[in-house]
Amino acid sequence: MKWKRSERLVDMTHYLLEHPHKLIPLTYFADLYESAKSSISEDLGIVKETFEQKGIGLLATVPGAAGGVKYIPKLQEPEIRAIMQELISELSHSDRLLPGGYLYMTDVLGNPDMMNRVGKVFATAFAHQKIDVIMTVATKGIPIAHAIARHLNVPVVIVRRDSKVTEGSTVSINYVSGSSRRIQTMVLSKRSMKSGQRVLITDDFMKVGGTMNGMKNLLEEFECTLAGVAVLVEAEHKDEQLVEKYLSLVKLREVSEKERKIELQEGNYFSDGGY
Repeated sequence: MKWKRSERLVDMTHYLLEHPHKLIPLTYFADLYESAKSSISEDLGIVKETFEQKGIGLLATVPGAAGGVKYIPKLQEPEIRAIMQELISELSHSDRLLPGGYLYMTDVLGNPDMMNRVGKVFATAFAHQKIDVIMTVATKGIPIAHAIARHLNVPVVIVRRDSKVTEGSTVSINYVSGSSRRIQTMVLSKRSMKSGQRVLITDDFMKVGGTMNGMKNLLEEFECTLAGVAVLVEAEHKDEQLVEKYLSLVKLREVSEKERKIELQEGNYFSDGGY
């Protein structure tokens, strides 16, 4: 079957979007569409130009016999700021205020469109770093972790509070919760990660960073390296932060349970505190 150029462009674009950060040899497309490499190169040039003009991402070319093309999801700054402002607007409603200065965010975390965009925002920040695994703690960080993993094309590992028989043998550590100052436990299956992997850790909410610090300590048990920290919402806290370097999209400046007031601002994504 001989493919028309319009058909090739549609199918090629779909394949690239479904396989981010995967190096695809030109011979794959040439064989699939029964076309010359020169024609495929021209098609990819059109896709590359469109991706960059529309802010969809980058189409990187890797030269050489083992080379090919790789789609790198990336958002431009105006789009990222628009997503941050949308989150601020959505989370500012007074009925989201929970006891202890927390925010109700379950509906936001369950919104697939919003999570997809949040994932792409964080994937943009780490697009040119080597990330092997996304790690989070059950349960509310899971949608964010999977959204980021989708755009970086890497697996997700989930840390749990207690051991499950379905996890097999596990590694557990004790850590101090940043806000409550209580000793808590983290458990992760020994099969989850391999020594030497670079891991991006993420969560939906961070107060002092006790949970994040616990995950950092857990990485040491697996002889893995911390590649970055991504947080949807961080809370401004008078106590010293246990995590020095991280990215956040929204910052909770102040809450008043009495006045039902929530004050939010942009997180440190674009500031010097980021990556």
